[in-house]
Amino acid sequence: MIHRRPPGAAPSGRYREAVTEALTRAESLIRTIPDYPEPGVLFRDITPLLADASALRTVIHALIAPFDGDFDVVAGVEARGFLLAGAAAMEAGAGLVPIRKAGKLPRPAASVDYSLEYGTATIEAHDDIRAGMRVLLVDDVLATGGTLVAARQLVERLGGIVVGTAVLMELEALGGRAVVGEVHTVFTA
Repeated sequence: MIHRRPPGAAPSGRYREAVTEALTRAESLIRTIPDYPEPGVLFRDITPLLADASALRTVIHALIAPFDGDFDVVAGVEARGFLLAGAAAMEAGAGLVPIRKAGKLPRPAASVDYSLEYGTATIEAHDDIRAGMRVLLVDDVLATGGTLVAARQLVERLGGIVVGTAVLMELEALGGRAVVGEVHTVFTA
């Protein structure tokens, strides 16, 4: 069960304690898989967390709490970002816009190329983000930051206003925050 404090109420010690305990439990469900998808990579498997309804509710609330009431739509970055963004949109009563890899959408309205360690990639979105629409960007992991920077550029190209960026987990050693700028993270590794 998600623990919410009543609107306008100051966080009590008991409330903070319950939230901290729920987040600690949720984080414990994330598995680290060594050498996947290639040697030397530590893959963060969030599927056990997604399968636990209580943990999922807890992290979704923590993901969107700093932006409560400030966004019209949640834009989720392919692929695991979709899962979190869909749940976040439902929790917030907001719309959902998928940001996809190139070639996956039947009517892309905008695209942005970005650099990877091993080449370039492209993301696309439909024109469902209208001029002036307030957008919360959501992804699962902040690593080097290239994908989130490209997603922000894509939203802005469509006329949206990025009001915040939220990720489930930041891999601090990879330095993505320096590239992305302000980002809200639930967990760090």
